[in-house]
Amino acid sequence: MDAPRDASAPLLISSDPLLVSDVQRLSAAAGVLPEVVRDPAQALRRWSAAPVVLVGSDCAGVLAASSPPRRARVFVLGRSPLDNALFRDALGVGAETVAGLPESETWLVELLTDVGDGSAVPGVTIGVLGGAGGAGATVFAAALAQVAADVGPTLLVDADPIGAGIDRVLGLESSDGIRWDSMLQTTGRLSSRSLREALPHTGMLSVLTWPPDRPASLQAFAMREVLSAGRRGFDVVVVDLPRHHDAVVEETITRCDHVVLVSTLTVPGVTSAARVASRLPEFSPERHLVTRGSRAGATPESVSRLLRMPLLASMGDQRGLDEAINLGAGPARSRRGTLARAARSCAIALLPDRSVAAA
Repeated sequence: MDAPRDASAPLLISSDPLLVSDVQRLSAAAGVLPEVVRDPAQALRRWSAAPVVLVGSDCAGVLAASSPPRRARVFVLGRSPLDNALFRDALGVGAETVAGLPESETWLVELLTDVGDGSAVPGVTIGVLGGAGGAGATVFAAALAQVAADVGPTLLVDADPIGAGIDRVLGLESSDGIRWDSMLQTTGRLSSRSLREALPHTGMLSVLTWPPDRPASLQAFAMREVLSAGRRGFDVVVVDLPRHHDAVVEETITRCDHVVLVSTLTVPGVTSAARVASRLPEFSPERHLVTRGSRAGATPESVSRLLRMPLLASMGDQRGLDEAINLGAGPARSRRGTLARAARSCAIALLPDRSVAAA
């Protein structure tokens, strides 16, 4: 009996019982239930709506002859060894690749895991970087994550092993959930569903930070898996970046869609921010500026021109900030506070498809 129709289910087009059984087994491992259609003509009704289309080798030729509409995420599956004619049929259906089983089982589980994670539209990743010590980048990253979480699932990643701990800024230091030490012990692909369920969270905001006994540094594979799973499972990923520069930090920045540099308006602060900006990777994402402090030194506009970064927001010092953090309410507790307003301006600019302004 075919699986019940579900708009979020992968579509499998095949009448080969062995292939269908294999795909159903691998789908179960990925936590999804495919819709199986044995008639290629009937499959065209679901062709455009399915998140992923898997075309069995037994149906590829008939389907290619019907010239289905071109779309992304179409894959042809067959049992090895694959017939050379199958590659011609794959071109006819507009497939991205031809995969043979059982050799490609791991790849297929990963693909189906992405479908189960709801990764049709990847989340936006924003890195927040301090121009100088004490610029307030960690607090701003927490405020930005709080604002984003008002309208959708948001992941806040603490990438600074020697920082104060962003969970403390949000009052989550005693919350149950895994920290970086658990992530550094994992291998293989990380499911975003598992990540969401395992992390400390409040409302729609999840946080990945450090345990009291911190590892010396991040590991590249762990950061790659966290950011990949975060993009699949969250609308927004905010990364609190350290000011020290190493290969892992550089790779993390290149995986961001935007980098926000937080700078004070003092002459030493701006000088330091210029040095930090000059060390950003050559192929880094879009760069933006947020300034903090009074206009007694440089103006936000002049710093923007000096650093050649568009100014997203400027904010003064917020009264009662230490109290809000000590109470565990986070820096954006007051939606009218200067931090919340600056974070909202940043979110509106960087997340135009989210209804941040109305939150």
